[in-house]
Amino acid sequence: MSRTTQEADQEMIWAEVDAYLGRELHLTDPVLEAVLAANAVAGLPAIDVSPAQGQMLALFVAMAKAERILEIGTLGGFSTICMARALPETGRIVTIERESVHAEVARANFERAGLQDRIDLRVGAALDVLPDLEGPFDLVFIDADKPSNLFYFEWAMRLSKPGTVIIFDNVIRKGAVVDEASLDANVQGARAAIRLLGSDSRLKATALQTVGSKGWDGFALAVVA
Repeated sequence: MSRTTQEADQEMIWAEVDAYLGRELHLTDPVLEAVLAANAVAGLPAIDVSPAQGQMLALFVAMAKAERILEIGTLGGFSTICMARALPETGRIVTIERESVHAEVARANFERAGLQDRIDLRVGAALDVLPDLEGPFDLVFIDADKPSNLFYFEWAMRLSKPGTVIIFDNVIRKGAVVDEASLDANVQGARAAIRLLGSDSRLKATALQTVGSKGWDGFALAVVA
């Protein structure tokens, strides 16, 4: 179905507001801009978190006083850099990327940001890499293939401790998350993430819809009790 003029206008307003917030709140800088430019030149999909979302992740790291972070889904490393910047000097983030081309771009971006010593980039399918990791992590950010959310959730819980923050990205899917009969595996993966967070008695969870330069989507958030 093609977008209506009204929908296009609304998305333009969302993007304008994101740009305004970015300017007023100083949410970007030459390094982050260079990261996005390098990703574009390499042909990576433009599905990074927005600068406002990246700063939100950084604030979560700071509020949780996180020293060990696990990220599932690196892409070009924009979100990784945002979170790594919020870590103390002794902090570390393990990030997993399945695609070797994406990982190569991300590694160069980490060096550009001067954060390569804080970031442990693992290349391979997450479900192959996760068994090799030792927990606990203070924060887990899951932003990879949505059909695997069930398995990522299981590993997040295994590698967590009381107080660990677990975040799923892209759980609203332009509102399609409410369609229980959807044939879209990404929608079903989003529904699985929300169902798991809401049904596990070890968690306190919520989810938030977001609009902006990345369209209409949202995050699911939980803290391990």
